[in-house]
Amino acid sequence: MLWMMVVLALTWDLLGGQMGYNSFGNILFFGIGAYGTAIAQRDFGFAYLEGLFSGIAMSIVIAVVVAAVLGYGILRLRGHYFAIATLGLGIAAGEIAGAWEYVGAGSGMLTPGFPGPIDAGNTFLYYAFFALAVTCFLLLRWLLAARFGLAANAIRDDEDKAESMGLPTTQYKIVAWCIAATFLAVAGGLFGNQQRFIDPRDTAFAGPTLGVWMVLMAILGGKGTLWGPVIGAAIFLLVQELTWTHLLGWQRVALGGFIVAIVIFFPEGVLGWARERWPETFGHRVEEESS
Repeated sequence: MLWMMVVLALTWDLLGGQMGYNSFGNILFFGIGAYGTAIAQRDFGFAYLEGLFSGIAMSIVIAVVVAAVLGYGILRLRGHYFAIATLGLGIAAGEIAGAWEYVGAGSGMLTPGFPGPIDAGNTFLYYAFFALAVTCFLLLRWLLAARFGLAANAIRDDEDKAESMGLPTTQYKIVAWCIAATFLAVAGGLFGNQQRFIDPRDTAFAGPTLGVWMVLMAILGGKGTLWGPVIGAAIFLLVQELTWTHLLGWQRVALGGFIVAIVIFFPEGVLGWARERWPETFGHRVEEESS
């Protein structure tokens, strides 16, 4: 679960933290991955692994095409307009899947089990999520250290100025969303196999849970940073487990209070707070006050 959460937070931060475009619709690509992979495993007639990999590949193509088409339209919006537009994507997709008989409609959809002991299947999916998280992290580190990172920060700091200097901002934002869609599609496909069942609103297009959590984890750790979403995912999961263990029945209330506390006391995230408190540790030179 940790590695999947890391992927969710990192991919949200690419557009939300690095470019300042707060998307609430990234869960759409996660759901496409879950359903696309399950459909391929059910209908292609392949063995488990062949069906899983072909389904993930198909899901990536669909998610990237959807991200490019939608991004061309709504990534021209800014601020609250963009956030509201993306909020409707996951809701609409969940309603469509919940009424579509081909994917089981509201009854959901079963996914095939791993051909072997249950522990072997869990181990396989654990390392698959781990490899996905590491790949996502390394790719984003490489991207953000290159020209792409400079363009992303220019869009976040002053998009009008970046456009006036000839930077094709919309194209950069579309590319960022397509990259996020790729990793989310893979995560969705693996998650569907891990759960062995896909519910349209609670598993695939789970906007109130996974869709919100990916935003909170990035903010908690420090959005706009590479390590922030990773740290945020780890802290968020730890708090979630503690509330589920010790506050059973009140766990969602406690989690809601935790979310409010994040926004009030850590608006810049854990890394932002640490950078402000110990600037020299993060490479910021502090001039000594002259006597």
